[in-house]
Amino acid sequence: MDIQIQSIGVVDAIRPHAEDDFWGGEESCITLSDQFEPEALLGLSEFSHIEIIFLFHEVDPAKIVFGARHPRNNLNWPKVGIFAQRGKNRPNRLGSTICRLIRVHGNQLFVSELDAINETPIVDIKPVMSEFLPRHDVSQPKWSHEIMNEYWLEKAK
Repeated sequence: MDIQIQSIGVVDAIRPHAEDDFWGGEESCITLSDQFEPEALLGLSEFSHIEIIFLFHEVDPAKIVFGARHPRNNLNWPKVGIFAQRGKNRPNRLGSTICRLIRVHGNQLFVSELDAINETPIVDIKPVMSEFLPRHDVSQPKWSHEIMNEYWLEKAK
């Protein structure tokens, strides 16, 4: 089944290309498309965090992974299926991040720690509600902690 999804906005960020680490403290702005009035964001400022679903628009379709690979092509980590990792070379090239909402201004959202690059198309925005977060302890393999070790650190200036 083919699905068509339209971008609802775009990211204005400092980073022009994807990087693996140091997304901590990164601030960016999401501007909604002209089809949306600012009232589409009414009430969102009452939430501390939002989930952003976006398109990894720079991923070459020829590099999409449909099977398994070593995360970040690091042979020290186990070969795992694309759906057991959060790499950008996914079949539908969709990313999802929970980020802190700094403020809403007109049809713009100012956020912190959104790991999306400049001109990233936004597919959806959802408020984060504690009831939708895991209701049980989260478990994950050791390699996934290692891969995230420097992900949310601030980039050296």
